[in-house]
Amino acid sequence: MTVKLVPLRLGVNIDHVATVRNARGGKLPDPLRAAAIAQAAGADGITAHLREDRRHIVDADIDGLMRELKIPLNFEMAATPEMVGIALKHRPHAACIVPEKREERTTEGGLDAAGQHNHLKPMVARLSDAGIRVSLFIEADERQLEAAVTLGAPVVELHTGRYCELEGAAQQAELARLQKGAALCGKLGLECHMGHGLSYADVAPIAAIPEVRELNIGHFLVGEAIFVGLEGAIREMRRIMDQARGVSA
Repeated sequence: MTVKLVPLRLGVNIDHVATVRNARGGKLPDPLRAAAIAQAAGADGITAHLREDRRHIVDADIDGLMRELKIPLNFEMAATPEMVGIALKHRPHAACIVPEKREERTTEGGLDAAGQHNHLKPMVARLSDAGIRVSLFIEADERQLEAAVTLGAPVVELHTGRYCELEGAAQQAELARLQKGAALCGKLGLECHMGHGLSYADVAPIAAIPEVRELNIGHFLVGEAIFVGLEGAIREMRRIMDQARGVSA
């Protein structure tokens, strides 16, 4: 069965605007201003990860985003009672459950949805019952994808970090794994998103995967904004995504 290509959604992660702010303290640069620029530049949604240690996004940022955003907020969160409570308080459009370790610099891999089934099941149910669209940040692995179905999550975000770090034949093998995982999402009835580590240099092959509906990109865009501005960085990412997709935005 041929999958019809539709324009990809772009979720812009603003975490690292907050990282720069927190490096010195104070209020600047303001992540809410970054979200407004992303919105004006054509982002389809904003992603923000409220970590347990509040190393970048903080609670006040989530308050402001929920108050001011005109596009959906994807609230990234660890699978903890505290974060479930915060999500239920704000009721963002989506909540993406991610693995989280205090010592990591960034998310290092996918959530073990299969191994944590009993822990995750009631959390997914509570979020879903509140009208929040739940996604799971997982590896492109059959066991994990099937677990997402049994957990009742309608969306998965496949981890692209390893693909972005590799080169040559090894990168092509990882791309093939992601393509296979995306195809399985289609068969299982899961909406497939992808993200982590994507840049201009490697986004096109991911954007061309027909089953993928959304990409979430942050660190690269915030870094590129130093040189070209955030609006310019987002518009160029959108251009590359659309060109790879072969469809008009």
